[in-house]
This record gives sequence, C-alpha cells and structure tokens, in this order.
Amino acid sequence: MMKKIIQTIKKYQKFLISTHVNPDPDALCSELAVALFLKSLGKKVTILNEEEVLTRFHFFPGVKQIKAYKEKQHYNYDVAIIVDCGDLNRIGKVKNALGDGKILINIDHHITNDFFGNLNLVLKKSSSTAEVLYELLLEAKCKLTKNLAINLYCGIMTDTGSFRYSNTSSRTHHIVSELRKFNFSATELYSNLYETISLKDSQEFARIISKFDTLYKGKIIYVELRKKVVERFSEAFDLRDALFRFLRSIYGVEAVVICTEFKSDKTRVNLRSSGNINVAKIAAHFKGGGHHNASGCQIDGNIAQARQKVLKEIKKSL
Repeated sequence: MMKKIIQTIKKYQKFLISTHVNPDPDALCSELAVALFLKSLGKKVTILNEEEVLTRFHFFPGVKQIKAYKEKQHYNYDVAIIVDCGDLNRIGKVKNALGDGKILINIDHHITNDFFGNLNLVLKKSSSTAEVLYELLLEAKCKLTKNLAINLYCGIMTDTGSFRYSNTSSRTHHIVSELRKFNFSATELYSNLYETISLKDSQEFARIISKFDTLYKGKIIYVELRKKVVERFSEAFDLRDALFRFLRSIYGVEAVVICTEFKSDKTRVNLRSSGNINVAKIAAHFKGGGHHNASGCQIDGNIAQARQKVLKEIKKSL
C-alpha cells in the first residue's frame, strides 16, 4: 500500500490535506508533516480544517499554512489526504470541499478506522499517525529535516502520553531516537505543550478536580463540564487533557469519563482507560471511535442523559 500511495503522490500535483474536528497534536503535526513532504517534491498543497488552529499549537513548524474551511470557496485539488481519522465524517464541514471522483488517501492508526479511502494506510499497531507517516516517509526515501522531525516527534510524544502509554513500542523508541538526531529541544516542546498554565487556569482547574465523582468502588471517575465552566478557561489550556493526566494517576482508577456540554441536545464524551476496559468499543456504540485506552464520541441528549447512557455501557466492561 505504501508503494501505491507514493506512486500516486508522484503522479499528481495538487493536494488537499485535512484531519478530524477539534484536532489534537498528532492530527495537526501529521498534516504538517505530509505538507512538508509534498512541498519537498514540488507539489501544491492546501491544508484545510473545519476551524482555525488553537493558539496553544502555534509553535508547530509551518502551522500558519493551515486554513479554516469557508463554505463559498472552491478548493482545487487532485488528491485529498486525510490523516488521523477513523471515518470520513470526522473531518466535519471540510467534507463539503471533497469533489466527486477525486482520489482519497486515508492515513491513520485508529483501530476503529473504516477504510474510507481509495488508498488506505492504516497501521493499527502504530502509536500514532505521526509514526505511520515516519514509516511512509522512510519508504519514500524522503530526506528528513528538522521541522519534519519536530512535527513527527510532537505527534508521537502526545499520542503516547510522553511515552508512558501501552501503545509505546520498541519501534516507537527507535523512531524517536532517529528524530532526536536533529538536535531540537524536547524539553522546550514538552514545556510548550504542558507547562504554560496561567495562574487563573490553575485555580479554575483546582475547583473542578475537587468535584469529580467516583463510581463502582473507585474504578471509574466521572467529570461533568458545563459550557459556562469550560468558558472560564483560556484557549491556551487543554482542560480535558489536564484532567485525564491527573485523574488517570489515581490509584485503582480503571477509566475516566468526561462529559462536556456541547449543545442543548448534544454532549461530547471523552474516555480514557488503563488495562482491560476497551473504551473504543464503548465509543463505537455511540458512533464514535478511537483506541482501546483512548476514545471519544458525541451523544444525542443533554449531559444528564449522556451520563446515564455512557455509564450503562461502561458497567458492562467491569
């Protein structure tokens, strides 16, 4: 499959790159890595997401080239490359920009991927889409640059929980050792992602973690985020990520559920687990997706209804 994708890339000139809504660092950095590779071959590239990139990710090399989708604008391309998406609907409004009969390349690592592309490179044992891309670039004999290495490193680092999660393999460490040869500051990258919390955000965060619920003899932690609470935080603070990193560290906790008020009739649900609880299966029940230990979905209904529905499914896994 890698050879077919490389042949297709060499054959065509204009490319559209996109990823899922509310993109995480692996999604954004994978887009940027693909763009850097294509531009090194002299290709024309458009990176198109549903919304503008959050300011906390503005340190990623090349991030300014990522544009927000505009409904009335026509996007001219030969091949679309979608990264880090389990299904095509995850790209949101950008789906409207995809033309009929155009070639669609799907590059991903999610176990719930439904192989929506004409060409599908889905390596489900890889830690991240950035790791999948490293393998593709290696096959393509792409000459790595410092900016490429930084983007790939950030994608891998974040999706492995700074190399703490079970998806971190010996191959992951080998790839990272190759990327680190470009002598960028891993400390600075980590700090930009996780150590720039304002005093106000930390105070608001302390209020939230004093109110979480423990269920099923402490095995499950449930957090409810109302819209008005989320709006108290700055754009620079990744509230859900901070909650997961803190709550997963509590002894005896097997899964953390965060329900966020999205609309009056829709709730965003994010799940993280340790060990045997397959949260990807739970998310898939609600037409979401992800990994065995990290997944998400949207549930029809208000936050109270979403809580009832998702906890019912989690109970089946205990």
